[in-house]
Amino acid sequence: MRDTSAGTAQKLSERYRSIRRVLWVVLALNLAVAAAKLFYGIVSHSVAMQADGIHSLFDGTSNVVALVGLWVTQRPADETHPYGHGKFETFAAAAIGVMLVVAGYTVGRGAIDHLSGQSEPTVVGTASFVVMFGTLAVNIVVTTWENRAGRRLRSEVLVADARHTLSDVAASIGVIVSLVAVKLGWEQADGVVALLVAVVIFRTAIGVIRSVGRTLGDAARLPAPEIAAAAREVAGVRDCHSVRTRGLESQVFVDLHVVVAPGVTVEESHTIAHAVEDALRGRFSQIVDVVVHIEPEAGPTGPA
Repeated sequence: MRDTSAGTAQKLSERYRSIRRVLWVVLALNLAVAAAKLFYGIVSHSVAMQADGIHSLFDGTSNVVALVGLWVTQRPADETHPYGHGKFETFAAAAIGVMLVVAGYTVGRGAIDHLSGQSEPTVVGTASFVVMFGTLAVNIVVTTWENRAGRRLRSEVLVADARHTLSDVAASIGVIVSLVAVKLGWEQADGVVALLVAVVIFRTAIGVIRSVGRTLGDAARLPAPEIAAAAREVAGVRDCHSVRTRGLESQVFVDLHVVVAPGVTVEESHTIAHAVEDALRGRFSQIVDVVVHIEPEAGPTGPA
């Protein structure tokens, strides 16, 4: 196969720069949101608001983990990592999943303590609603923007982080409901909602870890029939089979078997293999490497 590493490296470098910009902006916003919730949650003795603040703080922590993982990921392929360092982005997403589990446990424990009467009564005022509605608006903007960027850049870590922030949106809505309930006289609502926040966090963690499992488990990334169909359109290709794909959503590795007419020379086979690679890269922009195995078409008594 031809050496297309320079063009691929440039595309990946631009992609990583875009992902980093998104993560830095999201990190700043998450830290601001977490500080507001934690500060007023402590002042008002609201375990639900503190739980939501812890959740937001873990959003910021996950951004830092993602940035570190991305720094490793963008390193070029070397002798020890001939396929590159792309899966370190997946490891970063896995770390986010683990952090979500820890956050869920922390929030759940605080909720149980509140429900068992081991914390001070919640004080609800106008400032409580101002803080929660303001941070909710920020979170909605962040999760929408980050999710769109993650899908556009095919970044597992951005999509995972957006899911994390989306769970924060759901948690914030629950906290607002609990503040209303406490204001109306149901003190236990604060602890109940904090417990629900823990459940939301755990559910998000399961989704992130499941997505990570697809990449680390080398699940197929592209439909084999579509790959084979694209290859069959290339002049000189009689058939295509044994298609396999793996890797990140944004960096897919493909290997396949292509059948050519009996008697085709090595040079002609080489040209056909190049054409198949070009066709696949043109059809699927996320493909970074293609390995084509050439086979002669079987005759009446076997291969020529």
